[in-house]
Amino acid sequence: MKLDLSKVPVKTGSIYPAPYAGEMAGRSSLRLGQAGGLTQFGVNIVILEPGAKSSLRHWHLHEDEFVMMLSGECTMVEDAGPVLMRPGECAAFPAGVPNGHQFINHTDAEARFLVIGTKAPVETATYSDVDLVVHIADGAARFTYKDGTDYEAPR
Repeated sequence: MKLDLSKVPVKTGSIYPAPYAGEMAGRSSLRLGQAGGLTQFGVNIVILEPGAKSSLRHWHLHEDEFVMMLSGECTMVEDAGPVLMRPGECAAFPAGVPNGHQFINHTDAEARFLVIGTKAPVETATYSDVDLVVHIADGAARFTYKDGTDYEAPR
């Protein structure tokens, strides 16, 4: 079915615990896959205001992730360093490859990119630059430190 983008709710905020949730100011997304009833993979348009970032730098254990820039410019930050991404350029992040990545809008204009990713029933994402891991099962997120103990506050 054809989706009317003007009727897809804009999602803001983050599931990250404090203080990391506050770092996601200026980030929003349109959950297109969810709006279309897809259950096996996610399709989102991520919108970054000037100065905003997409996420903490992370990698997925069970989920593939594909990104394509739609408009504006972002700096993709991954283990190999920063790379400028422009409209039409793509990046792929295979499941299980520990290459932490994020997108940051260092420009003075809005940037948008498409994200397509697997929806594994159980997932673990590790955050490269902070002592944080998220475990997702049955639609619920549980955060731990990298040693597996439950997250309470930054160490």
